[in-house]
Amino acid sequence: MIRWRRRLPAADRPPLDRDERVVAFAPAVAGGHVVLTNLGIWLPEAPSRWGWHEIHKAAWSGRELSLVPAEVVDSSSGYTVVADGPARSFVLTDPGRVPEQVRTRVNKSIAYTAHHTLPGDGGVRVVARRVPGVNGLHWTVRYDRPDDTGAPEIVSDLVETARAAIAGAAA
Repeated sequence: MIRWRRRLPAADRPPLDRDERVVAFAPAVAGGHVVLTNLGIWLPEAPSRWGWHEIHKAAWSGRELSLVPAEVVDSSSGYTVVADGPARSFVLTDPGRVPEQVRTRVNKSIAYTAHHTLPGDGGVRVVARRVPGVNGLHWTVRYDRPDDTGAPEIVSDLVETARAAIAGAAA
């Protein structure tokens, strides 16, 4: 039995890092390919890769892949404040393993996640993500409302408590 293997066209092959390898790809209706690697996702006509730890939300409709990246809003001691970036969507003609791999790799990047209610009317999600090639975890917080950046002392305490819980679990 002869098995045909799909090949990524050379014109759509992104400039991979030395230790980066393609794990799945799919042609997009608008042109180009969505290319998944062990380090992240390359979008058609994008000059760089989104790391798995940089994707807040991913959804698959059965035909369309939608991604929402994290945008850095601010930095604090020990964590980064992020908000949802503009969503990008791609209709995939032959998705292959792309939807499954996106879900698996985004989920595997999450080491810790918890939502906390803040005083007043809002909350914050504290998340620790694994970053390929980086030792340790990358900590982020995402406020429920993008214009809310209040209670930095409380948020710092929440991050430190989460760090201690992860360290205690690892010991």
